[in-house]
Amino acid sequence: MSRDSEFLWYIPNDVKAGHRGDSAGEDHNSLETLTSQAKALEEHGWKGALIGTGWGRPDTFTVAAALAARTTTFEPLIAIRPGYWRPANLASAAATLDQLTGGRVRINIVSGKDNLAAYGDSEGDQEHRYARTKEFMRLVRRLWTEENVTYAGEHFRVTESTVAPRITARGDRRHPELYFGGASEAAERVAATEADVQLFWGEPLDDVRERIERLKTLSKELDRDLPPLRFGLRITTLVRDTTEQAWADAEAKVAEMAANKGAGWNDHQRAVAVGQQRLLDLHARGEVLDDNLYTAPGKFGGGGAGTTWLVGSAADVARSLRKYRDLGVTQFVLSDTPYLSEIKRQGDQLLPLLRD
Repeated sequence: MSRDSEFLWYIPNDVKAGHRGDSAGEDHNSLETLTSQAKALEEHGWKGALIGTGWGRPDTFTVAAALAARTTTFEPLIAIRPGYWRPANLASAAATLDQLTGGRVRINIVSGKDNLAAYGDSEGDQEHRYARTKEFMRLVRRLWTEENVTYAGEHFRVTESTVAPRITARGDRRHPELYFGGASEAAERVAATEADVQLFWGEPLDDVRERIERLKTLSKELDRDLPPLRFGLRITTLVRDTTEQAWADAEAKVAEMAANKGAGWNDHQRAVAVGQQRLLDLHARGEVLDDNLYTAPGKFGGGGAGTTWLVGSAADVARSLRKYRDLGVTQFVLSDTPYLSEIKRQGDQLLPLLRD
């Protein structure tokens, strides 16, 4: 793969044990457990990890700051929601952590449904939600790159705002990158103009190719004034020593999900967004798509990045990831359970095959 490809993992900050089928234990969410994962990522070749967000989970920014303080190269991809944060607050917090860590912060903007009333937020329909997200992203970027910012929009306003400390430019990196997901028309229009990286979930190659082409066209039509949009893939990768063992384990996991009705897996099915529905519909096209994209998990409770899995030996999965890379995907956010042992296995077996 090209040198511009980057490989991140996923750290499950969740109050419930057994997140997405992980091993359940009383200390699953302790600082020691999460730090052990972050340090293992450093030791086994990973760039960093996505840390998820949602009301009823530990605060993502706090977890990211704690893990960054205990590591030296680990880069947290911090998921945040407009409304939970205001633009100036997020811009200041991220600038501070970026300065303290020497430029290790990445931000993932999430516009999906959440328990907004629990933290005093509200929003209208999809059009309103994504208009607010667009305004949020544009204002955060201005606060990172300009001083004495005055802005009065439909959703946010600031007057003579200068974030301190100032973001330190590091080569081509002017500020923490803004990752963004979403598959609806409204979401794609936001990504085309405001995101640095558009994250896809595990869709088939032809579907990802179509979306990349559409986003590139939208970027031109909407007069994007930022560097070209880049693309990422967030997916479960089930890797074993042999192809046969990988499929045996994958089918056994799905059988267990079917038996217990997806307990511990269906955290993304409470409110089904367009992107999630696209994944859930894939199993109607076949249980295995492309070479080894397993759609059966979505039938039995798999949600989000756990809806579809790339299954196989390290060579099988590396071959599939290279095909996404050939389409233009450069940012990869992978995971499987048990999280810690898979950080090590895939770091040692899969990542070397992706850096040749």
